Amino acid sequence: MATFIMLSSLTDEGAKTIKQNPERVREVNREIEKLGVRVVSQYAVLGQYDFVSIVEAPDLNTVARVSAELASRGSIKIQTLAAIPIDDFIAGLRK
Repeated sequence: MATFIMLSSLTDEGAKTIKQNPERVREVNREIEKLGVRVVSQYAVLGQYDFVSIVEAPDLNTVARVSAELASRGSIKIQTLAAIPIDDFIAGLRK
């Protein structure tokens, strides 16, 4: 499984939804697991983004599909980053 970091910002609509139903965050996590992406850890953060999620997916296409699905709902904007384990990164530099 590949690791990805999803940086999420709520739209005004998304913020209203979370305020009215905070459990919606966990509901969305269960929905994306059905699409093949597992949430490893998740944090609410202050600043430019509202959430940082560490996720695992079998491939780039799967996580891209989830990002597009979530963004299409109009409640969140997402930036997804591929993450390379540091040991793999170092080993790749030695080749």
